[in-house]
Amino acid sequence: MSAPPQLTAEYATYYDPLHDDPGPGAARCLSLYAKLAAGVTVVTARGEDGPLGMTVSAVTSLSARPPLLLACLRDGSRTLSAVRAHGAFAVHLLREEQHELAGRFANPTAPAAERFAGTDMREVLGVPVIAGALAWSVCLVADLRRYGDHHLVVGQAAAVHVGGGRPLLWHDRRFRSLRDLVPEDTE
Repeated sequence: MSAPPQLTAEYATYYDPLHDDPGPGAARCLSLYAKLAAGVTVVTARGEDGPLGMTVSAVTSLSARPPLLLACLRDGSRTLSAVRAHGAFAVHLLREEQHELAGRFANPTAPAAERFAGTDMREVLGVPVIAGALAWSVCLVADLRRYGDHHLVVGQAAAVHVGGGRPLLWHDRRFRSLRDLVPEDTE
């Protein structure tokens, strides 16, 4: 186990090692995280009683060889439990016009049936896949580790589909869309 970080005298006057975690508070960190722009994704998995899914903004490519994606799923979520139990999940990168779908899957109190209502869905490798996404990948779990209040799930891509359109973005606690700063034909 490593030694705790050295604290400056100024910081040490505010830090109580018996009651505080070192570093800034959660609210301050969440304010920082809100400034990170991210593509909006829905992660789905096969649950015991049917499909489960949740909106996730912390998804990134990890490796091209082998093809790996990394998704951060909230500890205690039904989707995480299904991913752990079945060893597979799908990541859907949403189109900018799919903000309502992202909102439904982000609602922690919405039952799975409500989240999937009206969506065109099929199974790929036993995993529920939502049609109409900008792109999707079905992944097999390669690693799963807990960090803080989330789990990092590394998935190896087993199937991939890429469509056309523009991605839905999440920035500053709002859905956003992408715009070109320089037109494509002026390079």
